[in-house]
Amino acid sequence: MSGGHNRAPCGLVVASVVAVVALAVGSGTLVAAVANGQPSPVDGTFGAVSCSAPTAHGTTTEVTITDSGNSMMGQAPMMATLRANPDTVPAGQVSFVASNRGALVHEIVVLPLGGDGPGTRTTGSGGKIDEARNLGEASRSCAGCSGNDIAPGSIGWTTMTLKPGRYELVCDEPWHYAAGMFDVLTVT
Repeated sequence: MSGGHNRAPCGLVVASVVAVVALAVGSGTLVAAVANGQPSPVDGTFGAVSCSAPTAHGTTTEVTITDSGNSMMGQAPMMATLRANPDTVPAGQVSFVASNRGALVHEIVVLPLGGDGPGTRTTGSGGKIDEARNLGEASRSCAGCSGNDIAPGSIGWTTMTLKPGRYELVCDEPWHYAAGMFDVLTVT
């Protein structure tokens, strides 16, 4: 220091410039990948992963999943939905095609509807529900059955045989069920 002025050490200035350039280049690459619909190196987490479901067996139910991005993580309003169409199907083979139209990863898990009704399952301290009676799930980008979540902009699917009754379709990512991400499917 000289003349009463604080001066940053030369090494700190150089490191700051290098960090800013690296951040700009990395951000530009991420923006380009998202804009081009290219999957990220980590399971398509950033940007859309384009694919289509195979020919489904039985009745197909389209499940649309949406969210309001980061506001799902404990901030109100949640604005999260999981909707089945149609929500009534005949007994037998049912194929679910889940489209993640949100900004976060999601999944659908099919459970028998509890006696207390939809949305009443206990959420544990980790923000998840008990999946012990899980009948099947779609939680893999561009693939069937279980995996590491359905990436934003992607789809996942599963097929199962269901008996007449009522089922709850849920997203069991942490705190998503508590945010209202569930719907009821009636099987006749």
